[in-house]
Amino acid sequence: MYIGYARVSKADGKQVLDLQMDELQQAGVTPQNVYSDRISGKQSDRPGLQACLKALRAGDTLVVWKLDRLGRNLKHLVSTVEKLAEQGIGFKVLSGRGATIDTTTAGGKLIFGIFAALAEFERELIRERTIAGLKAARARGKKGGRKFQLSKNQVRFAQNAVQHRETYISSLCRELGVSRQTLYRYISPEGELRAYGKQVLGK
Repeated sequence: MYIGYARVSKADGKQVLDLQMDELQQAGVTPQNVYSDRISGKQSDRPGLQACLKALRAGDTLVVWKLDRLGRNLKHLVSTVEKLAEQGIGFKVLSGRGATIDTTTAGGKLIFGIFAALAEFERELIRERTIAGLKAARARGKKGGRKFQLSKNQVRFAQNAVQHRETYISSLCRELGVSRQTLYRYISPEGELRAYGKQVLGK
């Protein structure tokens, strides 16, 4: 079964779904099997898309007018289609620059394999740039990485306070301005240093 998804970016009536709906119907998608959103593609919360993905079953094919109707970015697009493939669901793109895509065919799988490789390449580039940026910052005397919510003095204070049985953890958290969960990232309920606490104190 063909299940269609259509999306326009604005919900104020200036953009309409007519063109996409016509194209989907010509491709064999019945109107009752088309899900839609009127929301920016950058938004992660798209009710129409979520309903569409839930409706898909093994053997079905998700059909969209263009690639940018489905994915927020290349990584999200590849991840979504890979999850569909794991469930035995195909993916078909009707138009756009270059060849159309249909992952139920060998050629379509090849094209999408290239997209997956590009997404992996993009992730590696971001990772390399991040590492290079941190090294350059350290070379200039700047410390990169995670920002800790507790200072050295606060960690020592919290450690001493927790070791006293009369200390109320809720009161201690209010005084430090952190949640109980955050506090316990630095010290254990018995007052022992944990990973964050050791890093702050340089141990």
